[in-house]
Parts: sequence; structure tokens; C-alpha cells
Amino acid sequence: MKKFKKLFFILLIFACVTVAFAPFLIPVPELENLVSEEEFIDSDSKFIEINNVNIHYKESGSGEKTFILLHPFGGGTYSWREVMDDFAQYGRVIAYDRPAFGLTERPMPEDWVENPYGMKANIEILKSLLDTFGIEKAVLVGNSAGGAVAVAFALEYPERVEQLILVAPGVGGGRNPQFPTWALPVMWTPQMHRIGPLFMRDYQESLPRTVERGWFDQTKLTDEIRETHLQILKIKNWDRAFYELVFAPAYPELRGLLPELKVKAYIIGGMEDRLIRTWYLEAVATEIPEAELTLIPQCGHVPQEECPQEFMEVIKIYLQSNK
Repeated sequence: MKKFKKLFFILLIFACVTVAFAPFLIPVPELENLVSEEEFIDSDSKFIEINNVNIHYKESGSGEKTFILLHPFGGGTYSWREVMDDFAQYGRVIAYDRPAFGLTERPMPEDWVENPYGMKANIEILKSLLDTFGIEKAVLVGNSAGGAVAVAFALEYPERVEQLILVAPGVGGGRNPQFPTWALPVMWTPQMHRIGPLFMRDYQESLPRTVERGWFDQTKLTDEIRETHLQILKIKNWDRAFYELVFAPAYPELRGLLPELKVKAYIIGGMEDRLIRTWYLEAVATEIPEAELTLIPQCGHVPQEECPQEFMEVIKIYLQSNK
């Protein structure tokens, strides 16, 4: 028995040492041909430091009403190129890239005081952005994951939200639950921070497929649009930023909080959406008090890109009826 206990103890020590040091022995080669965000700056690109993060944004229009456009996962200000000017007919429009996306800075753990990638951080970035621009209230227009940010912000700061326009919003409660809270501390260890980016590099194959699945009519998804969306995979530290985003501090499941929303919500979706199905949008619309829902025929997950004319037509009707 004593020999067994001794052997067990030795094996336990060996296992602990292996877990502690093996990740540091795994090679993590640098991705080749990556460039700075500056390589993709547009003539109308603007930057502003918000909560110690250099945020990339674009702005159009003027007036008392302000629209804040929140892009989907993998998107950026480019996601709103087809409708920026249309929204500008109704007021001021600001689209910005959230941390880990577009041309916004990608801070690394060694440089930050607090993780800027989690939902709570995104909420506070949006609040600080409104404060910096002197915006008391705004209409939040969020597509997919951007819709989740809009909902979370409206739950925490309802007094700062005039209306919600949720475009195929992903607010949880689906088949892919948030990473378990109990396991997050493991993912924050130095060992996992070292090898974590290797797991994220699968996006080199999965993100192009996700972009394609977002469009119903593939003939509208030109090579230029596809390549511009995939620029994100050419920017330095994109893999590390994705890791910090995926395993950022957990935030409460939004789906169960929808009945608590105190602002008007309008939900728009594509009837042919293959990423967030119509039945999900219909269910979400019943859970948000007095929410309205419109489904656009022959359109996919990003109607503001694939079907901008039809998208703005339903937006116009909604805005006119909710002045």
C-alpha cells in the first residue's frame, strides 16, 4: 500500500509539472506577412482614444438624432458602407470597430490594466464614446454580435438609449452557450495565454465560410467584399486578440434578461439567414416587451450589406412611425 501511495504521489507530481511546463515547450510560430492596422486606413477613417484603446470609427451626417452602428463578429465599419449615407439622412451616424476587429487597436495583456475585449468592457467603451462625443441618447443599430452589445448596453444604461434596432441579433440561448465561467481562470493562465493563439488560427478556415454563409445570394458577395471582410486575418495579433475576446470575463446570459428591456426594440432579419434562423428571431421578438419584427425575403444574415435598399425601406417605415 505504501509503495502504491508513493507511486501515485510521484505520478501526480509528474502530471502537475507536465501541465505547468509543457505548454511553454510547444512551438508557437509567428504568422507570416501580417501588417499593421494602418495598412488598411481609408480616407474617411478617424481614430479616438476611448478607455485606453485607440478606436477606429467613421462618421457621417448631423442632427439631433444619433445612430451608433455596431458591427457583427468579424465585421467592422465596412459592414455599414451601403447604409451610412442613408442613415445620415435622419441624423448623425457613427460606426466604429470594437476591440479585436477592424482597424481598432488590439491591446495585449502585458499592456492593459483591464481586459478591453469582454462584454462589460465593450459596454463601457460605448458609454465613454457617447460621453466623449457629447451624445446624451442614441439609437443603437446592432447586427448579430453587435446586437448583443446593443442589448447589454440598453440593460445597463437605458437612459442613454433612444431606440434599439437589432439586425439578426445574437443574444444567447442557442446551441452554443458561453464558455463555462468556472473554466475561464484556466484559460487566463500564462500557459494558456502562450498556446491559446494556436486554437484561434482555425478562423483562417472558418471565418471565410462564415462570411459566405452570411449571404443568401452568393452572386452579391463579390471577391472585393469577401477580401475586405477577411483583412482582419492579415493584421498583427489578430489571433491573440481573438483569444482574449473568446475567453474574456463572462457576462450574464442576455436571453433571460430580454423581458427587462425598457427601451423600444425593432428586430430585422433575413428570411434566408443561415446563421441565425427566423424561428430564433421570432422567439426573441416575443421576449422583448412590445418589440416589432420584420423579415426581409431573399436575404441573409447581413441585410444591411446584401439587401441595403430593402433594409433601409423597412428602417424608414419604422422611424417614421416611431418619431
